[in-house]
Amino acid sequence: MIFEVFVSLRYLLAKRRQTFISLITIISIAGVAVGVMALIVVLAVMNGFQQDLRNRILGVTSHIVVGTFTGNMSNYREIVDEVKKEPGVVASTPFIYTQVMISSGKNVSGAILRGIDPQTASSVTNIGENMIHNGKVENLSKPSEGEGAAVYSGIILGAQLANNLGLHEGDWITIISPVGRLTPMGQAPKSKLFHVIGIFQSGMYEYDNTLAYVDLTAAQQFLGISDTVTGVEVKLANIYKAREVADGLRARLGQPYWIRDWMQMNQSLFSALKLEKVVMFIILTLIVLVAAFNIVSSLIMLVMEKTRDIAILKAMGATTARIRKIFVLEGFLIGVSGTILGLLGGFGLCGLLKKYHFIELPPDVYYISTLPVQLEGLDVAVIAFAAILISLVATLYPSRQAAKLDPAEALRYE
Repeated sequence: MIFEVFVSLRYLLAKRRQTFISLITIISIAGVAVGVMALIVVLAVMNGFQQDLRNRILGVTSHIVVGTFTGNMSNYREIVDEVKKEPGVVASTPFIYTQVMISSGKNVSGAILRGIDPQTASSVTNIGENMIHNGKVENLSKPSEGEGAAVYSGIILGAQLANNLGLHEGDWITIISPVGRLTPMGQAPKSKLFHVIGIFQSGMYEYDNTLAYVDLTAAQQFLGISDTVTGVEVKLANIYKAREVADGLRARLGQPYWIRDWMQMNQSLFSALKLEKVVMFIILTLIVLVAAFNIVSSLIMLVMEKTRDIAILKAMGATTARIRKIFVLEGFLIGVSGTILGLLGGFGLCGLLKKYHFIELPPDVYYISTLPVQLEGLDVAVIAFAAILISLVATLYPSRQAAKLDPAEALRYE
């Protein structure tokens, strides 16, 4: 084996009579390197995008949602206690969900009003961590005094929603519900004045542009639904066991309750991301295949140039298998060299993207403002293995042709 390695290294590194052959070898190495680097960067971005999107979604929404087919839930306190008994559940909190209109006096915008329990909501979602300036979720339960000593409820707005309405902390807004009271003139919308006590920024444009939080009791009074809620949100110790915990909750609660986990609620989004990742891997692997064709042409031309050397080696006793190994090893070395350079380039570029964030994205299109990067060991291993395997496959035909060379024919006219 030492003999084959020595000869293949000599053929690879030695100065050749035909400079064109050396150029093809360099192009082959560069082609493999570019392909590997592109694969690493693209898959790292796809992984980062998927992980960042998942973290942002689960920072605002819960891991599992429990609701009822009969409408609003009146026995939500018992459900909260029952849910906590399920293994894997960390915390739970009731919530109210409805669509409203928000008026700041100058601008009007549609929004999603969520009634939450300020004492337990932060243990299920990251709303407390997403607050900017000096706002606090706990202040939702503290009434605010307006003109004439009137008492008003507080509200927390998404950063983009507040920006669209021209609002800041301390301002006053009017919430209008389309589900109002019945009057002699027909259905009249219900409205109420709220005090902006905080602004949150989750980093998800869709949430920051639509969500508004109020105290659970204030939402019940405003909507006129007495002591009922829309459902119960649940936080898990391990998000990847959401399906198992959801099945356990279905068995525990029974009818008429429904349970949906975060994978079900966002199935189409994450399925699309997974499919896109696979498609990008297949497409970018074509770059490595192009480099493999360069390896084939380089080795074929090398065999033609080294015909006399091969004949002499066979005449001196080198077996067909050893001649084949020489050229397989040379193709393997080209593939390994390109793969190593590609890995170094991919790691370097991913490090720059992760540190400096020099590629910015429109948040209203891509949900996030910067390009996330997340390298996974399994992806790197698959890319390196695929690149080296393709390089090895590319050596089969040239090495077979070199091994079949008849020394008598090759040396006849020398």
